[in-house]
Amino acid sequence: MRTKVLFMLVVFLFGILGCTDPKFELEQKNKAIVEKTFEIVANGDYEGMNNYIAENYIRHCQATPELVIESLDAFKEFIRMDRMSIPDQKLNLKMLIAEGDLVAFWATYTGTQTGQMGPFPPTGKTANLDFSGVHRLENGKVVETWVTWDNITILKQLGHFPSVEKK
Repeated sequence: MRTKVLFMLVVFLFGILGCTDPKFELEQKNKAIVEKTFEIVANGDYEGMNNYIAENYIRHCQATPELVIESLDAFKEFIRMDRMSIPDQKLNLKMLIAEGDLVAFWATYTGTQTGQMGPFPPTGKTANLDFSGVHRLENGKVVETWVTWDNITILKQLGHFPSVEKK
């Protein structure tokens, strides 16, 4: 009797453990990869980026249409330039939502502009900006990103865009 109960318990446990959802597992793994990617980008860990971002990485951004990023090296250069403009920058990941090979994110970017930012001279002012996007993953790495933010908000906060006077 004990052997029979033990056998049924083992079969039951293997049945539960064998009923995992591969899509769910992939989505959870992809979310963990994106979370780690945010961490290494936020820390300026260029070597670490090699482990989480594909060599043929592509970035799409309506807010910076003139900026073409079609490789990991180009992305690293973009991050270097951004860190020169705002060296104390912080990225704070607020939300991740995964569906298949896509992971959507909502995050904040904060920092003080002490360096040249494109055509804009340093102001010493601080920005606090929400931004969002979607990463596509392949083989455990981010291969493509669509990202967006409100340029007017950050330019106003940094003193590069005039505020509208209220009447």
